[in-house]
Amino acid sequence: MLKEYRTLGPYVKKYLWYYLGGLLFLVITDGGQMVLPQLIRKAVDIIAAGSFAVSDVGSLMLTMVAVAVAIAVGRFGWRYFISGSSRKIEAELRKSLYDHLLTLSSTFFKEMKTGDIMARFTNDMNAIRMATGIALVALVDGIFMTLVILVIIFTQYPQIALLTVAPLPLITVMVLGMGKLLGQRFLKVQEGFSRLSEEVQETLSGIRVIKTYVREDHFLRRFQGANEEYLRRNLDLVKIWGFMFPAVGFLSGITSLLLLFFGGRQVLDGSLTPGDFVAFMSYLGMLIWPMIGAGFTINLAQRGAVSLGRINAILNTPPDIVSPPGAEWLPEGGVLEVRNLTYAYPDAAPESPPALEGISFTLQPGETLGILGATGSGKTTLLRLLPRLLDPPEGTVFYDGQDIRHYHLASLRASLAMVPQNTFLFSTTIRENIAYGVPGADDEYLQAMADHTTITRDLQQFPQGWDSPVGEKGLTLSGGQKQRISISRALAVNPEILIFDDALSAVDTETEEKILRSFVDLRRGKTNILVSHRVSTLNAADRVLVLEDGRIVQKGTPEELKEQEGIFRRIYEIQKITREEGVNG
Repeated sequence: MLKEYRTLGPYVKKYLWYYLGGLLFLVITDGGQMVLPQLIRKAVDIIAAGSFAVSDVGSLMLTMVAVAVAIAVGRFGWRYFISGSSRKIEAELRKSLYDHLLTLSSTFFKEMKTGDIMARFTNDMNAIRMATGIALVALVDGIFMTLVILVIIFTQYPQIALLTVAPLPLITVMVLGMGKLLGQRFLKVQEGFSRLSEEVQETLSGIRVIKTYVREDHFLRRFQGANEEYLRRNLDLVKIWGFMFPAVGFLSGITSLLLLFFGGRQVLDGSLTPGDFVAFMSYLGMLIWPMIGAGFTINLAQRGAVSLGRINAILNTPPDIVSPPGAEWLPEGGVLEVRNLTYAYPDAAPESPPALEGISFTLQPGETLGILGATGSGKTTLLRLLPRLLDPPEGTVFYDGQDIRHYHLASLRASLAMVPQNTFLFSTTIRENIAYGVPGADDEYLQAMADHTTITRDLQQFPQGWDSPVGEKGLTLSGGQKQRISISRALAVNPEILIFDDALSAVDTETEEKILRSFVDLRRGKTNILVSHRVSTLNAADRVLVLEDGRIVQKGTPEELKEQEGIFRRIYEIQKITREEGVNG
């Protein structure tokens, strides 16, 4: 359990003085609580004597008020410093987790679901905050108050103390014995919450598909199953608490019963004053909390360790694609060259063929390369290797004569902008989505980028124009609108190499032609890669590669490939007939 807490070492060190200040205030609070029973004892004995002056009790009352004020200040102090530090640690750990997630590749996110990650950002972080805050308070309370109270009662009332506190250690033994069981069941609760989060996230992300296929009942049953499983795991955890707290109450009740029996007899025979009896009862009541606090600490520490283990599982996952030491920044105007590139996915079956095999080509500065191929031919895999979204083998992809693995990762990716077929828009306005890569750009520049993709003609459809929110993942937009906004965003960056991965698939032919004419003018002198199933799109390319089963089967200019027997010519003729029938029809 303790090894998981090593992650918190730098954070605790950073806020060490805050914790020490909080502990000082906690000791002041506990010390004040230790003094109060002694003042009450004196006051009760004075009153029990029968004849007393108001001033005798009045001075004790004023002292009690002063002690109460000290306790109040101490409680505020430890909550401010200890609880405040635990919340700061929670925030910084959450930031570290978020920063680390941004360094991980798509391989990691393919294995871990979004709902599970979100559960670790919420429920697990709460458990860690409790372990670094209130658990520490319970621990110090347990040690300090137990020792001080035992010293006081065994010094002042040794005989009755020995008779009455005997059942209390059983509370600690019982709770410690349940600590491991609590940790195991809490882990199951956290895993159940992750599954529940995954169900909600997947349902909301695919709500359009769910409604289209009228599958609401199916997903409702899935959610109910996850919800009931989460409930069952929580009830399994609560059963332990449900047994433990009544048992604690029973054992503490026995101590009170023993005090009434033995202490009452001593009061009657005069060996114990009424004030002593009241003071001892107060100390006994305060002694029960540290006994419970020991179990409380164990429980919170177990929960914190479980949650830290889940957080550490992500933090200890090293990014598999990183910049090498002393990495250089990508120069401008370099030649992109692919040499005999063969790539197989790490999780692919050993007997399956590689996704790409023997790919070689050279892309000169200012040249536009087209790529054509059926689904599964390796087009997207090739494009993802160029900016190292997937890591190409050493010595296969070069820029300006140097392996791209030797360049700084941020520089490489900033120079190779990609517009994927499955576009992603942020849940913000149209303006902010286009300006995402150039946050300081003025409206005139953004307007020009939007004009190039014809998205400006659609703005009148939106009530707030540029400032219309697009909804989560562009939910309020059509596929063509999302693609054109995504293209505008990429054009605004004006990268060294711009990659279109079938980015015009959702727009009509007329709009496609307008965008391509504007694209050719805007990107003249810049390097581009166009991937498309449409020959009309590839007419804008200087050269075209045709992929089939991960290999290049044809290469040449669009006009040359139209004259050659092969895939390109067949697709060209099919699309030509389809286009003519559409015009005649």
